[in-house]
Amino acid sequence: QVQLVESGGGLVQPGGSLRLSCLASGFTFSTYAMSWYRQAPGKERELVASIGNLGISRKYADSVKGRFTISRDNAKNTVSLQMSSLKPEDTAVYFCKGSRGTTIANYEYWGQGTQVTVSS
Repeated sequence: QVQLVESGGGLVQPGGSLRLSCLASGFTFSTYAMSWYRQAPGKERELVASIGNLGISRKYADSVKGRFTISRDNAKNTVSLQMSSLKPEDTAVYFCKGSRGTTIANYEYWGQGTQVTVSS
């Protein structure tokens, strides 16, 4: 059974930091690219950051560059998102996603999300 379980969300003041983690199980984690998405109320889900299966390639949304860092530990089947200098506009539900494309099919798994609220 595939599972992606996010943790680490919560309430933080503007300028503060949070570290989100996503624990994966039920698939070969090291062969999947991993991403963090977020969805704010009334808005579409957007890509925040992604990391290749070996942890070499990383990409970030312009809105979080220089403030967020994505990392992964293939030995522990985890992907993390370190968030710093948080702003109220970072408030959203954050989701992790695993994806892998083959010549036969594309595979995609989502977690249930964790709420991040940035407010004073």
